[in-house]
Parts: sequence; structure tokens; C-alpha cells
Amino acid sequence: MTEKALLKAHETTGDEFDWGKLWWFASGKLGNSEAMTTGQCLIKPGQENPRHYHPNCEEILHLISGRIVHSLGDEEFEMWPGDTITILPNVVHNARNAGTDDAIMTISFSSAYRQFVKV
Repeated sequence: MTEKALLKAHETTGDEFDWGKLWWFASGKLGNSEAMTTGQCLIKPGQENPRHYHPNCEEILHLISGRIVHSLGDEEFEMWPGDTITILPNVVHNARNAGTDDAIMTISFSSAYRQFVKV
């Protein structure tokens, strides 16, 4: 059983960066999941998050708004609202906002304690 079944909106945590922001809705650290991490990512126009990988989990990104070019290893995928990309563990990736508006994505990880390794 998780410590906390309901996370109120004012209890969410976030990390701000020059390129945008991450909000966290469920994770082991928040005490409301023993199996997953979920959140939302905002990338500002013309910005990108750093290339990185997750050694301990799969990641799924679903684009809510904006336009993203997502690198996955040596490939790039253009994403539009409604598109979803799945990233396996240890695959280097990042997202670049190729539009003129903020890009907003939901993010899910297959671990409550996702690991992040910047390349």
C-alpha cells in the first residue's frame, strides 16, 4: 500500500530549468506509487532538454500540445499533439520544441524511482 492515495494539486512538486519545467504527480519519493513515476513536461519554444537515458525504466511520452522533434538514439521523430513515443531503458534521447508555443507532454516511467543519467 502506498503512503498516500490522493495527491492534491497544491502538493505536486516541480523542477524548473532554462529549457522548461517538470511536474511530478506520482512516484516513490512522493509516497503515492510503488511501481511508477508520472508527471508532465513543458519545453519552451526553441529549447530542448538535455540528452539522457534511464537505466532502470521504460519511459512513455504523450504530446498534449505543441510540436516536438524527439531524438531516440540516432533517429529523430517529429511529434504532433496526440502522438506517443516509447523509450526503452538505456536508450539516449531528448525532446526539442520545434514550434512557436510551449510543448506539453505527459510522462510515465515504469519505476517509482526513475534514474536519470545525463549524457
